[in-house]
Amino acid sequence: MPTVGLFNKQGQKVGDVQLADNIFATEINEYALHQVVVAQLANKRQGTQSAKTRAEVSGGGIKPWRQKGTGRARQGSTRSPQWIHGGIVFAPKPRSYRVSIPKSMRRVAMKSALSAKVKDNSMIVLENLELEAPKTKEMIAMLKAFEAKKTLIVTAESNGNVYKSARNIEGVAVIPVNNLNVYDILKYEKFIITKDAVSKVEEVYA
Repeated sequence: MPTVGLFNKQGQKVGDVQLADNIFATEINEYALHQVVVAQLANKRQGTQSAKTRAEVSGGGIKPWRQKGTGRARQGSTRSPQWIHGGIVFAPKPRSYRVSIPKSMRRVAMKSALSAKVKDNSMIVLENLELEAPKTKEMIAMLKAFEAKKTLIVTAESNGNVYKSARNIEGVAVIPVNNLNVYDILKYEKFIITKDAVSKVEEVYA
């Protein structure tokens, strides 16, 4: 059973936390991680890009010059792709890029991502993260204590004060535990999570 330190906001160790083996000490499945990250990025795409084919561009109904005798290449329309203001060859059209991933694979990927953070000593468990008011200076001081730059902060519940304190800090993101995802875990170097959030993760993935 992996054990990590429990810290306060000042970066001082106040104890230890034992983590569930079947979540934070599993074998890292790189294939599942890759598949889930690819799916997440694909599902973020809006798929609204659109361009007109030669059939959709207005104009060009008349043959620009006669077929023979001019010395120029034969042309049937000024809206052919080779013309300026012509249509686009294989024009992109609105489509869905959505990729479906089995629930079992998503669970494997999440456990692999969490286990990777523990294995790399990149996971920091906080005793609590309560702020009376949005204070960016206080958040910067906490990150400095942990020598954390590119950091994902995970809270047990949606916390407006914590979010507002961190939103202007470059390379730092705050999300509630119910929005935790594989891509964000892997994207950030440090993974700071509250003790209550760890309990919720273990409850869901046990």
